[in-house]
Amino acid sequence: MIEAASQVFATLGVQGATTREIARVAGVNEVTLFRHFASKEQLLGAVIENASALQTEALAHPEAWTQDLKTDLKQYAHLYNTMLEAQENLIRTFIGEAKRHPEAAKQVIQKAAKPLGEKLVAYLQSSQRRGKVKADLDPFPAVDMFTGMLLAGMLCRSTNYNQGSYSCEDYIETCVDIFVCGISATSLSVINTAVSHDF
Repeated sequence: MIEAASQVFATLGVQGATTREIARVAGVNEVTLFRHFASKEQLLGAVIENASALQTEALAHPEAWTQDLKTDLKQYAHLYNTMLEAQENLIRTFIGEAKRHPEAAKQVIQKAAKPLGEKLVAYLQSSQRRGKVKADLDPFPAVDMFTGMLLAGMLCRSTNYNQGSYSCEDYIETCVDIFVCGISATSLSVINTAVSHDF
């Protein structure tokens, strides 16, 4: 049912999708659908939670982090990119309908996407306590910026915007390099040391 809902939302949009059509694609009757999901918005939430499940699970175990910023952020970027590519049609639908989503649907989307972002925020906060990330960095907009770069890359690649001038791997590597340089406490101290030696 979740897979059918994902297809229907991606094809018809949040507004255009109906529980009747989702039930038809899933091969069940509408009553069966409502036994599992009380509303279309609840089903939309399940679709988004399912889309982020891989990343959330992968980031759920702190012992999986190496505590090396570049290594960990590259792993996160690959996982996030996998989710973006798998859900491209649905994502494009949400972007296209962003201003027309019912308020309830927007709340569901935010609620479903929140755990994934929280995992990376928690990681950055832990890295701040260990002196690896700038202490004055606000991790919330930083995470939005990082995931936004990855989203932009997927959208450009899928429309051949870069005309094959670089690979997906090149793009992810560049995003991670720029982000790590921007948030790393050590990069700041190295720059300050170099500047003080110059003078």
